[in-house]
Amino acid sequence: MKLASTRNPACTATFLEAARMGLAPDGGLFAPVAIPRFADAADLLKLDFLPRSTEILHRFLGDELSRPEVEDLARSAFTFPAPLVSVRPGLAALELFHGPTLAFKDFGARFLARVLALDTGKPRTVLTATSGDTGAAVASAFLGLPGIRVVVLYPAGRVSPLQERQFATCGGNVLALAVDGAFDDCQRLVKGAFEDPELVGGLGLTSANSINIARLLAQLLYYYEAAAQAQGHGSLVVAVPSGNFGNLYAGLLAQATGAPIHRFVVATNANRVVPDYLDTGEYRPRPSVATLSNAMDVGAPSNWERIHALFHGDHDAMAAALRWGSRSDAETRETVLELDRAGYLADPHGAVACGVLQNHLRDGEQGVFLATAHPAKFKESLEPTLGREIPLPKALSGLLEKPLLCEPLAADQAALKRRLS
Repeated sequence: MKLASTRNPACTATFLEAARMGLAPDGGLFAPVAIPRFADAADLLKLDFLPRSTEILHRFLGDELSRPEVEDLARSAFTFPAPLVSVRPGLAALELFHGPTLAFKDFGARFLARVLALDTGKPRTVLTATSGDTGAAVASAFLGLPGIRVVVLYPAGRVSPLQERQFATCGGNVLALAVDGAFDDCQRLVKGAFEDPELVGGLGLTSANSINIARLLAQLLYYYEAAAQAQGHGSLVVAVPSGNFGNLYAGLLAQATGAPIHRFVVATNANRVVPDYLDTGEYRPRPSVATLSNAMDVGAPSNWERIHALFHGDHDAMAAALRWGSRSDAETRETVLELDRAGYLADPHGAVACGVLQNHLRDGEQGVFLATAHPAKFKESLEPTLGREIPLPKALSGLLEKPLLCEPLAADQAALKRRLS
């Protein structure tokens, strides 16, 4: 699997090199130079999730890892299901929150942790920014691994209390830093750290954000699972709740390899940078605004650079391949109530995806929206809307008694460097 920077095709790396570096040396993101096309995609869909995932990963990584190694990675990382749950005829939710931290990011974070654990020769610092669920998934995946320190940056006061407790109560080799700013400030600090040769070389710095290609390769796999479970129900249209746009990029990779997905729907909240670009052709990153679907509160999405490169910068091609829209908080609440009346409890991010999806479905299509997090993680915002209490699963209720172990951090590059050094 040969990868190149989105900013310089001459800046290349193998998969394992890219996973260890995270960000390309020139500040770009690693992306496949060539995407394989699977002529037997229909046969792959007949396999169960683990053997299918092993086969797909082996086709990408076979030059670097043996099939037994790939099989061990998959079996160790993917220990939970991704069920497709019918909401009504023609509409279903792909539930991606059945992992240990109850969010879709468990797929990518657990796979990445096991990939990095293959390299036991050098201590590493895993640096990640989170708008909610990434921090929990990364902290859980790397907790207690020898030779690895995890540093999670998050916007103080702008993640849900339960999300914060999932990564800020760990201690041990996990350090949580509450940044005085927005998620975009956290992301800027992480990128700045990777542009500092002293930090990168001295700490063995790597990233667990979706800028790391290993996470996205793992996420590609559940799009095949969606297609496998939805077979026979019409052309598949998948709505992706989007913030940093790694999940959409993973889906586009799956589609490019042959996964039978007819169209993707880009679904955002009030942070409409990408829908506005698709509407107008003008890409205008701007400060994010806080919403109910906080994990999508991103004003300068990192992975749009990968998607832009995938389409060779052709706006018309992107507009032809995608459908898109956004939902306000009021509209998100309406969709939560609508789904609840249909017997399905959705978190705010899934509700955004469902609401946009329903505006873009056509006759003969099967709509699937990604349910990216367990709704109980957002009980503070959902319970007033629903007018009832949402019970906490055991994975969350046990966090309430644990003390927060976070430290405050100014949104300043020098302050982060001092804390990391």
